[in-house]
Amino acid sequence: MNTGKDEELTQQSSTEENQTQEDKTQDSTSTKSPDDTNTPLKMPDAEDGGGQAPDGMMGQESEAVLTINDESVLYKAADGEENSISLEDISEGDFITITFDEDGNITKIVVENMSAAQEGMGRPDGNEQGGPSGQAAVTSYDSVITATDGQTVTGDVTSQGTDENAVLADSDVKVNIENANITRNSSDSTGGDSASFYGVGAAVLATDGEITIKDSTITTDAKGGAGVFAYGDGVVNVSDTTINTTESTSGGIHVAGGGTLNASNLTVETNGESAAAIRSDRGGGTMTVNGGSYTSNGVGSPSVYCTADITVNDADLTATGSEAVCIEGLNSLKLTNCNLTGNMKDLDTNDTTWNIIVYQSMSGDAEVGNSTFEMVGGTLTAGNGGMIYTTNTECTILLSDVDITYADDSEFFLRCTGNANERGWGSTGKNGSQCNFTANKQQMEGLVVWDSISTLDFYMTDGSILTGAVTDDESCAGDGGDGYCNLYIDESSKWIVTQDSTLTNLYCAGTIEDATGKTVTVQGTDGTVYVKGTSDVTITVDSYSNTADVKGATAVE
Repeated sequence: MNTGKDEELTQQSSTEENQTQEDKTQDSTSTKSPDDTNTPLKMPDAEDGGGQAPDGMMGQESEAVLTINDESVLYKAADGEENSISLEDISEGDFITITFDEDGNITKIVVENMSAAQEGMGRPDGNEQGGPSGQAAVTSYDSVITATDGQTVTGDVTSQGTDENAVLADSDVKVNIENANITRNSSDSTGGDSASFYGVGAAVLATDGEITIKDSTITTDAKGGAGVFAYGDGVVNVSDTTINTTESTSGGIHVAGGGTLNASNLTVETNGESAAAIRSDRGGGTMTVNGGSYTSNGVGSPSVYCTADITVNDADLTATGSEAVCIEGLNSLKLTNCNLTGNMKDLDTNDTTWNIIVYQSMSGDAEVGNSTFEMVGGTLTAGNGGMIYTTNTECTILLSDVDITYADDSEFFLRCTGNANERGWGSTGKNGSQCNFTANKQQMEGLVVWDSISTLDFYMTDGSILTGAVTDDESCAGDGGDGYCNLYIDESSKWIVTQDSTLTNLYCAGTIEDATGKTVTVQGTDGTVYVKGTSDVTITVDSYSNTADVKGATAVE
């Protein structure tokens, strides 16, 4: 799922909590699964935070039996209208929205076709990359060339068929593509999940075997027309090649379903929506990128959309109409000596605007777990919005010796909070982030924002400097929780405090001062004065120590 299609299709209700319904009448009917085996419908447990359990473990799922009483009403949504239906009209793959009254009784169940329901629900920008699908896995492909073992493809290869691949490796073969000009044009292609998850319509696709591409040009003008795609047992090695894609869901280089892709010295440019230059989707995989230039120009198209394990070295990564990077779920992105630039637009559906997002949409495209983002060396530039935002996930973030350029309207350096996003990333008030952040030899500017349904351990090591403040923003925290923000400053690091700040525990073996060099007062929430400063700026904490144990910081490899 790429920044363009994380549609979250968890079942939703009009109350914060999805409750098990008791039988209200003697003639009530219990809902059954689509195969009519009396298997209870699975519902997300909102008490566990819509994917975030109170103990910090994400994604625990409970099972509830929802009983429809005489007053419950079933509707089928079609073309924006609601028509009364019966239980027999619900089919596998449908999207179900359940509404409760104030007493917890079901008052309405709306059933929608999956393909119609999933538009724009989970993706950070509301576009249609990723998201659950009611369709079965793709088992066969149409292609111009179905490669045989030892085959070498050269010269011009043109694909114009609907949802067709130009070159396909679907068996245990080794194939070479050299000095080729591969063109894929089709105005009839559909893109969508079959393209994003399985590679249908990609110019070059390996679902098995190994394809090696050198000194070639790949151009696509078709929905779902990814340049190069590795799926399943497929391996693609591509070097010294130019890739250009035009339409939606057309990533430049793409892995999903466990595929492996190795790229070197590519020039990649994408122009459609949901078309990251470096893209991954459901089932993830492994991608290693060395050198080259990767530019995405479409809305909802970051330079890197990460639902896989991706490593990028010495590359230029640019998103002109989206956040620079999007990382979801139990996946990792490591950038070394890269130049990373994003320019996300402000959207009413979002709580804020960011340059890097680390999150969990609960769409099913990324396994729930700890997300990892590491950036060592290079440059990081935001054209709009705050810098790093994490919500509804567990994550580990490392910045080391990165040259950062902030947007003129930057609202924050790091925001670690819950969300009230209209696409529903977890349950509002219970969807914070558990973040371990490390700054190593890092200069930083701006606000560090946290809330009480999140946990933030912020480490400053090896001469790092933060010029900014730490603030508690409870706007998406509901009734609040037991979260915290702990700041660890080693003896070589410094915090230049720009305004009054609030955090939980402050461990400072280094230096704290205001912008004029004056000492800053540190006082406890109980009134205890730990440090009496000469500045007008005050830091309020639960506890303070003049030593800092930074063993919990992420080490730079």
